[in-house]
This record gives sequence, C-alpha cells and structure tokens, in this order.
Amino acid sequence: MFRYVMKRIMYMFITLFVVISVTFFLVRLLPGTPFNEQKLSAEQIAKLEAQYGLDEPVPVQYVRYLTGVFQGKLGTSFKYANQKVEDLIKGRIGPSAMLGVQSLIFGSCVGLILGIVAAIKRNTIWDYLCTVIAILGVSVPAFVVAALLQYYLGMNSSFFPITWGLPLGSDFRYVWTILPSLAMSVWTISTVARFTRTELVEVLNADYIVTAKAKGLSRATVIVKHALRNALIPVITVLGPLAAGLLTGSLVVEKVFAVPGMGDLLVNAINTNDLFVISGVAILYSAFFISVILIVDVLYGVIDPRIRIAGGN
Repeated sequence: MFRYVMKRIMYMFITLFVVISVTFFLVRLLPGTPFNEQKLSAEQIAKLEAQYGLDEPVPVQYVRYLTGVFQGKLGTSFKYANQKVEDLIKGRIGPSAMLGVQSLIFGSCVGLILGIVAAIKRNTIWDYLCTVIAILGVSVPAFVVAALLQYYLGMNSSFFPITWGLPLGSDFRYVWTILPSLAMSVWTISTVARFTRTELVEVLNADYIVTAKAKGLSRATVIVKHALRNALIPVITVLGPLAAGLLTGSLVVEKVFAVPGMGDLLVNAINTNDLFVISGVAILYSAFFISVILIVDVLYGVIDPRIRIAGGN
C-alpha cells in the first residue's frame, strides 16, 4: 500500500509541474496586454512592464515564476492594487469552498439515495421517477436552475436572498449559501444517482450476492455490506472531478448569485488580462484536482483490497 501511494504522489508532482509550465506559456498567448488603459503613454507602459518583469525574455520570466511558485509566491496582480495573488486567493476561496462542501455533501447523499432506490425498485414507478430526475438534472444547465431558484424561492420568499450579502434582517448569514448550493448540487445528484443505479443493478445480479442471500443474510445487510461497497468504486471515480469542480467554485452559479468567490475572481482576471491571477487560479484548480484524484486512488485501495495488493506489488 505504501508503494502504491508513493507512486501516485510522484505522478502528482510531475503532472503539477507540467500544468504550471503549460499554464505559464498559454496565458501569455492571450490577446491584448494587462495595460490596456488608453491614457497610458508608451513610456508609462514600458515602465510598468519593467516593474512587473514583463520586459525580460520569456524563458527568464518562466524561471523566475517557477522559482516563486515553489516558494509559495504566485506573483502580483495588475488590477487589484498590486496585491499578491496568494492573498487574493485566500480572500476568495472561502465562499467557493463553503458552497462546494455543502453542494457536494447534499448532492452525494441525495444521489446515493435515488440511485439505491432506483436499483432496488428496478422497472417500477420509483425507478422511472428517479431516472427522470437524473436525466433532467444532467440536461438542464446550472445557470437555468440558479435562475429558477432565484425567481421561485428568492423573489417569492423573504427568507432566501437572491444575491450574496443581501441584508436579511437577521444574523443568520449562512442562508446566503442555500440557493447557490442547491443550484450547484443538481449535477452531482444526477451524476451520482445514474452511476449508483447502473453499478448497483449489475452488482445485485452477481454470484456472490446470490450466495450471500442463500446464507440467510438480511436484504439490508446484503445491500450495504456487499453490494453497495463494490458499486461505490465507479461512483468514487466520478466524485473526484465533481469535488474538484465544486470546491473551487462554479463560474456561472457564482456570477448569477454575485458570490465573491474564485469564479468571480477568475472571470474578472480574464477580462482584464491579469496574467498572474489567471495563472494562480489555474494552478490552484489543477493542484486541487490532482490531489482529489490521489485521494480517489487511495480510496480504491481501501475499498477494494485487490487494487491495494496489485499496487503494492
């Protein structure tokens, strides 16, 4: 198991290095410059480029940036009053992470329940109902769900605010997160429900499940201890990318609800060609995604001993 984990940690660092390098060169291919103010003269622009080190050759900039990244320094923003990128990310990651955790937990729990019910009640009205809900959740875009929630639960209710930070007349500020979390969880509910239903139906027809039933084990024991554990491996696979996307924020949903999170920061940085902010957010997304994939690989070994033994050897 130790070799299994160490091998994947090595792959994680190699992948992260490649992502940092590719991101650095790609953002410099964006059209325009960070200094698009028409009032600036050519001399002023040259001084600003020299101040931020943009007047040096690209390889020199790359080595300096790579050194800073490994020291935890992601550069300085052009737009946000020369603030450090890592400080900007620290101030914005909180709302995105809060929404992501809530939507991931809620979406995973509801999706598992729907998938289990659909598998157990296969070819019944409950199976069809859960399948329709899953299909609708995948088909309807998140910004449509967000707009519907704003109108029906926000406009017609004084308890749910339609935007982040709207005065509520109370100190219960976490109510700001309810509608965005619901909008972000729809895709998770649908995806987890579909995968759980498909895998559980296949597992319930396996020979070892028939043997477990023949031994006199209760239906709940067979499903929870035998069938569900094996069916969860593909579900965990799909939960990895979902968790990375949710915990780092949703661009569209954050814009709809005016959430001051990572999505809003990234969109504004792209619009203003804030190169270091774009690179910093991209690196954060990549690092989080790669870390989640590592956790998923480790969970494979925990859930299925065959994977752990194969990886160790």
